[in-house]
Amino acid sequence: MFKTITGPQGGRVVLDGREVINMASNNYLGLANHPEVVKAAQEALAEYGLGAGAARGIIGNFKVHDELEAELAKFKGTEASCVFNSGYTANVGTIPVLAGKGDDIFSDELNHGSIIDGIRLSHASVHVYPHNDMEKLEQDLAASEADNKLVITDGVFSMDGEIAKVPEIVEIAEKYGAKVMVDDAHGDGVLGDHGRGTIDHFGLQGRIYVETGSLSKGFGSSGGFAAGPADLMEKVMTKARSFILSATPIQPVLAAGALKALQMLGESDELVKKLWHNRDYFFNRASELGFDLGKTETPVIPVLVGGEETAQELSDRLFEKGVFAQAIKFPLVARGNARLRVMISADHEEKDLDIVLDALEEAGRELNLI
Repeated sequence: MFKTITGPQGGRVVLDGREVINMASNNYLGLANHPEVVKAAQEALAEYGLGAGAARGIIGNFKVHDELEAELAKFKGTEASCVFNSGYTANVGTIPVLAGKGDDIFSDELNHGSIIDGIRLSHASVHVYPHNDMEKLEQDLAASEADNKLVITDGVFSMDGEIAKVPEIVEIAEKYGAKVMVDDAHGDGVLGDHGRGTIDHFGLQGRIYVETGSLSKGFGSSGGFAAGPADLMEKVMTKARSFILSATPIQPVLAAGALKALQMLGESDELVKKLWHNRDYFFNRASELGFDLGKTETPVIPVLVGGEETAQELSDRLFEKGVFAQAIKFPLVARGNARLRVMISADHEEKDLDIVLDALEEAGRELNLI
């Protein structure tokens, strides 16, 4: 059912027994196999062992957890943070702490499924506005009579690579007394100064109530987090069920890897710069070839083809040519909106991107896409 990778993530991987150029990974900065990150994880493995052994509220709280949360808060410019074992559990745990029955949540229609699940678990009333439709968001907020109103959006939409209209969302939310939550899973390590994310990119520090994110993408490890006011993070740590009831918190070895990645980003933005060089190089050439790349503004680049069979055929033909890019189909995207999702990484070299673009051009012409 799934293709199997042998060896580490990187710009090139061995997949189903053959080496291919990897255009499907969320490993934006190439940190998943960076020697310094791997060394930090190895040292933590020797110091702490493999597993945490219990929920953090019992005896599973390690020094490296505290260090990681302090570094995350510093990196994101918030008072505190709370680390979960995945980005999914960060959202499904945090949202029910922020809102409940009798409250109103306003959610972009293209928000990630973990946000949708978190809203369902909150039992708050949900108002889904059309993607990036600020007029409808304002209409819905103006009509709300709830005392507690919460607007939730992805920072970067994971299937389209489009950045949310966060400045407009904040202005509208403040006008109607609503709080704002941003899930920046695909913005962290990508946007902003030294990869600090979408909020930093727009200069909106202090105007977002809470951010959630992932440690498994730009930071090259595994896990998720929430970041915000200290009193809120304390509340999350004592009330978020996906945090307090999990006997498998982020394992110390993974926390150490994420901590090292954050420290490296704080010291240097060279990987972020290389990521954007690669992104622009690929985007410009693919656009010149005539592919429909949608509204992407980030290293998430959709090659829109429409039909699901066409998307899969394009992916299969590229694999035959030594390139792996995943076909994205319903239910991950709406019917008729299938695409190849191309993920750019700092781990790619221009010569590899040239090979990908040549293969994409050849396959695109074979399928009459360009």
